[in-house]
Amino acid sequence: MALAVEIQLQVAATSQNQTPLTDLIERAASGDTAAFEQIMIHSQHRVMAMTWRMLGNEADARDASQEVFLKVYRYLGRFDQNQDFFAWLYTITLNVCRDIGRQRSTNNDRFKPIIGDVGDKAYEIHADQADAEQVSILSQQREMIAKAMAMLPQKERAAIVLRDVEGLSTDEVARILNSSSTTVRSQISSARKKIKIYCDQYVKNKRRRTTDEL
Repeated sequence: MALAVEIQLQVAATSQNQTPLTDLIERAASGDTAAFEQIMIHSQHRVMAMTWRMLGNEADARDASQEVFLKVYRYLGRFDQNQDFFAWLYTITLNVCRDIGRQRSTNNDRFKPIIGDVGDKAYEIHADQADAEQVSILSQQREMIAKAMAMLPQKERAAIVLRDVEGLSTDEVARILNSSSTTVRSQISSARKKIKIYCDQYVKNKRRRTTDEL
């Protein structure tokens, strides 16, 4: 699925681009719209990926992403340059997702996997050859993981996305969630167990249905 926001960004770009990003933030906070557009280019992939994983589908993710950048634009002047920009951005993103999630249906069918996304490596079967069967397996696995994520409480979902998908440290996740590292570890452990249980049951049910059809 071709999404405008799917700009390939290197994780290491955060530190490599910190100086120009700082300059962009200062200019954008002073009303430079071109600088703000560059900030969006730096961060839109992260925001879209996070909103999709938290809300579960493209339509809600797009709405949330737009709201996130409206808030970033509105409050950028209050941003403390001593903070990590992306930690601040993740906090805004999670708050927006929480608000939108409350307003909209919690129907698990709304959760759809991000097609072609590489952020879920921790839960995927690695394929050496991209043949039709393997593509089908990966597609089914993404759908299974998306449904498992939909079953998680919002705080556990946020913790595991930030830690296992975005690759942040436990301490960083705790700061973003305004929680303790101990609580975050507990949430992540619980989320991993629930995902495993759901996936195991999903596979068993699928095998049972296949057997019944024979």
